[in-house]
Amino acid sequence: MSDAGWAEFARQVFYKQAWRGGTVTLADRWYPSSQLCSRCGARNRELTLADRVFQCGNGHHLDRDHNAAVNLATWGEQHHVSQVREPEARAPVINARRREGTGPHTRVGETGPNDAGTNTHAVSA
Repeated sequence: MSDAGWAEFARQVFYKQAWRGGTVTLADRWYPSSQLCSRCGARNRELTLADRVFQCGNGHHLDRDHNAAVNLATWGEQHHVSQVREPEARAPVINARRREGTGPHTRVGETGPNDAGTNTHAVSA
């Protein structure tokens, strides 16, 4: 992420959303996802960025990032638009073909980096 930046990541997410017909819901920048207990909802304001494990007074402890992911998933479910489109109603995939022969294929219908119409960029680690 440090090479591409969050702006590029956001651009890609919104591009894919428009292409596939999905929904992107943004949580507030200051939503305390890592400070909230994913079980009871209590907030641990003492948690610092150096703390890697979230601990709640009720005894619940979880990796800080995992706890934040659970809280953001819950937030997304609560703020999700009620209309969910069926996969068949999404935009059609164009200019993507399977290559011939054997080789690593993911699942039926998915494309890989060597398929026609797919651009890949080398990212330094």
